[in-house]
Amino acid sequence: MPAAHRRKLPIGIQTFSDIREGGYYYVDKTPFIEKLANQNKYYFLSRPRRFGKSLLLDTLGCLFEGREALFYGLYIHDKWDWQQRYPVVRLSFGNGVAADREDLDANIRYQLQQQRARLQITSTPPKRIADDFASLIEQAHRVHGQRVVVLIDEYDKPILDNIPDSDRARELREGLKNLYSVLKDADPH
Repeated sequence: MPAAHRRKLPIGIQTFSDIREGGYYYVDKTPFIEKLANQNKYYFLSRPRRFGKSLLLDTLGCLFEGREALFYGLYIHDKWDWQQRYPVVRLSFGNGVAADREDLDANIRYQLQQQRARLQITSTPPKRIADDFASLIEQAHRVHGQRVVVLIDEYDKPILDNIPDSDRARELREGLKNLYSVLKDADPH
């Protein structure tokens, strides 16, 4: 009897589309994702490293962007309104180590610029990072006609990378606080 087609294990893969399109095993977490998406507005997901947070965030991004083909055969497929597509702002601090506040701010500016381009927002961003982030969210809402989904991966890595230097860690915490403080007032968007 010939061996059945064996799927591959998705070791180290953090991209939902790679798993779904690449013939990898995928444990369907969409029953939980449906609850996340439909119950509350804000979530803080804290789990140990290498526990699938990045993959979960990518899956959420694909869902809110309306990438229906990736969800065929999964629990959520017939429970989601695929006509609704949301602008998704994705930020991640997993790339590299922020040496200081200037480096962190440059990283944030670069990511906001990338998100503006991806979401086809052409206006000139404000000078202050907090204003830039707020403007990005507001304009994405206006341009796309839907409220914005903000996904932030490795949200605390710049601080954790610098824990041995408490002054630098504190400086980076303030930089991240400057960015994250925008979310409360951006709630309507």
